[in-house]
Amino acid sequence: MREDIKSFITKVKKPGRYTGGEPGSIYKNKEDVALRVAFCFPDTYEIGMSNLGMRILTGVLNEMDKVWCERVFAPWTDMEEEMRKHSVPLFAHESGDNVRDFDIVAFTLQYELCYTTALNMLSLAGIPLRSEDRGEEYPVILAGGPCAYNPEPMADFVDIFSIGEGEEALPELAQLYIDMKEKGTYNKKDFLRAASHIEGFYVPSLYSISYNEDGTLSAIEPRFEDVPKTVRKRIVKDVDKAFVPTNPVLPVIETVHDRITLEVFRGCIRGCRFCQAGFVTRPVREKTPDTLAAQAREIADNSGYDEISMCCLSISDYSKVNTFTDKLLEWTDDERINLSLPSLRADSFTKELMQKISTVRSSTLTFAPEAGSQRLRDVINKNVTETDILRAAGVAFGAGKNQVKLYFMNGLPYETDEDVAGIAHLAKNVIEEYYRTPGANRKRQPQATLSVACFIPKPFTPFQWERQNTAEELEAKQKLLLSSLTDRKIKCNYHDAKVSRLEAVFARGNRKLGAALEEAVRRGMTFDAWEEIFDYDKWMDVFRATGIDPAFFANREMADEEVLPWDMIDCGVSKEFLIRERHKAREAATTPSCKEKCSGCGANCLVDAKLCRWCPGHEESEVEYLGQDIKPSDFRTENDDSKRDGRGAGAAKNPSKKPVRAVKFRFRETGALTYVSHLDINRAVMRGLVKSKLPLYYTEGFNPIPKLTFASPLSVGCGGENELARFKIVEEVSDEYIFNRLKESMPDGIEVLEVYSSDSNFKSIAWAENEIDFKCTVPENAKEELEKLFVGPVVVLKKTKSSEKEVDISPYFKDISFEETRDGMKIKVFTCADNTNYLNPEYIAGVALKVLSEGDTGYHTITRKQFYTADGKVFR
Repeated sequence: MREDIKSFITKVKKPGRYTGGEPGSIYKNKEDVALRVAFCFPDTYEIGMSNLGMRILTGVLNEMDKVWCERVFAPWTDMEEEMRKHSVPLFAHESGDNVRDFDIVAFTLQYELCYTTALNMLSLAGIPLRSEDRGEEYPVILAGGPCAYNPEPMADFVDIFSIGEGEEALPELAQLYIDMKEKGTYNKKDFLRAASHIEGFYVPSLYSISYNEDGTLSAIEPRFEDVPKTVRKRIVKDVDKAFVPTNPVLPVIETVHDRITLEVFRGCIRGCRFCQAGFVTRPVREKTPDTLAAQAREIADNSGYDEISMCCLSISDYSKVNTFTDKLLEWTDDERINLSLPSLRADSFTKELMQKISTVRSSTLTFAPEAGSQRLRDVINKNVTETDILRAAGVAFGAGKNQVKLYFMNGLPYETDEDVAGIAHLAKNVIEEYYRTPGANRKRQPQATLSVACFIPKPFTPFQWERQNTAEELEAKQKLLLSSLTDRKIKCNYHDAKVSRLEAVFARGNRKLGAALEEAVRRGMTFDAWEEIFDYDKWMDVFRATGIDPAFFANREMADEEVLPWDMIDCGVSKEFLIRERHKAREAATTPSCKEKCSGCGANCLVDAKLCRWCPGHEESEVEYLGQDIKPSDFRTENDDSKRDGRGAGAAKNPSKKPVRAVKFRFRETGALTYVSHLDINRAVMRGLVKSKLPLYYTEGFNPIPKLTFASPLSVGCGGENELARFKIVEEVSDEYIFNRLKESMPDGIEVLEVYSSDSNFKSIAWAENEIDFKCTVPENAKEELEKLFVGPVVVLKKTKSSEKEVDISPYFKDISFEETRDGMKIKVFTCADNTNYLNPEYIAGVALKVLSEGDTGYHTITRKQFYTADGKVFR
């Protein structure tokens, strides 16, 4: 951890975001590498560490001997304020080095509202925003991700865009940089020119953009003959051979998706006309069940995660889903690992699949009808009926579920008020399906939770030409929907229409938006995707100040023949196909899935081989697709052997054995883990227990987990030399065996010191010995002043969850002593450590600061040394 953040790291929320040191982190000798890459995620650590793409691409680059790729995340506003106050630039997670000192700074642009955050990160790093202002002394700025399919809003700031899949493309770009450096031919101008010759890389500075008088684009032309007129996206042909991070970096704080994310296949056989991901990820390429099962097992063994999430656009469209899930269930049930699925296609969800995902833990199922009427579902080419949706809900209810989530959109092209009201009608019918389903769990009322997003026209979709409803129109539709919902068993969440409008502006924007982005960053705007920070009025002020009409980009219908800002990008799906689909939508005419009939989208022409399994000429024809052949008996059965007993999901199939004894282990907590919350420590130790493969006793109920208890929680910023925890085992094994397994499986920062059995209860702990070490300038006579300060009543402002009040803490500490050191002051003190009168030693440090002054660079550390009983004995 950087020394210059220690003085303020405990003042910010979640300091564990910034400490680094997670298990699985990659460290290399700087002298051995020729290229250093800072891979930036323009959002918080918790979101960035949940992104599979970032894990894959950093891993791919670190597979290269001469490349060291480090992670960088956007500091939250409180951390940024402290960093700017103390002149600390943006730094990399592994080395702590300044991002400005790297060779390439790469950003993954996952959503349009991260643009200001990305640019703010450049500002915090001390890197000029505009490409034209960056000379040879600054790193090359690279960007990729879904938003790179329309790179133009960020074109003034990014040197190179990576279009498509990066596992093979990024190493080629890295090797080009290394070769030019080693040959002595490198300069930024020549490197960018050479990069444009590699398939999948778009260099904005090498293209001229011209406009018509009405503001639309006239032409996009390369400035040199050797620069390609169109940039074709990159794809990985054989996804079985694609890199997978099987020894992942394990976050020290809870992330949004704190689990194994297993990519099953790429592409989509459907053709939902609003869905960018469904088109730009074509052609469909599947991993084999054997590959997936092996990868899942290896990641589980290396991580200790207890959940596997299937990552794909529609898991039930995986042609070998039965074989795959069977292979997983050969071991996941026994190891208490849950299988979770993304939102499901209602027309291909079966009782069999329901049973497979409900063996360990209970979770809510999600379906995506998208529209409230059949006409509008046909307009968007959803190809599901209300019958399909009710059948899927019946499967869930018949298996004991009483909650389902339903995803919808409003503001879709050709939507009417009747379509909006149809959302409420469909939700009501789902609730009624619960009461029609035999075997449904009647102990609790059913609930349908609606999540309603606003339609955003996206590049490379048939709806890319359509207008978005104005914010006022979207808000009126949201009010109409809410007024149509009369059943309390239906809850409705909806997206902010003004946020969605801004997304649409940048989704279809051109280079002129660069001025608005630059001005927004100058005004301190960042984290626009966060509702507590997003300010629509400020954005309207920015647009006015830069002479931009947001309606031109968001609310204007475009003609088929208009030159689009992204027309220099070839995503594989032809523009002619998208136009045909646009016109079919006007007639509410559907297009069958790729499985039923190839519609000639053009994606298979990206490569010589026929990759898409449903395109003409593909060798493999046998599939296990869970398709349309569904009988009512598949959904409702009176005597269903998949019903679980009252202990929760999986309890009947995988009951917990009775514990044979409790095991205590003593450990030292140091490093990055001292800056995370007790709940995060609990998760880290829990993963270590699961990795150990010990015969653990699990709790019973809906979410079985190992039974783990700590003696006393450590406060954020405090380390511990003799911490204690306890768990139970269901089979007898020796303490020596347990010790060795725990030593191997616990994360860095948890050093196992001893394993033993004892009947003593943690409730017997009364006191904790603490050492507070101040690194600061010590005033004259400080020791005497401190001794006086801690005699008699010591009143502090003590915070609770709901209030603050003044409390005399003198009854809650004893035996305090002070020792002046070479670089500060050391305080030793015993504080109450029982559950009733626990005193955080940080209060002692706070009182001491009335005498000591840490200034801008000083700081203190707190270490808990030992636990004691009320009679003064060391607790065992």
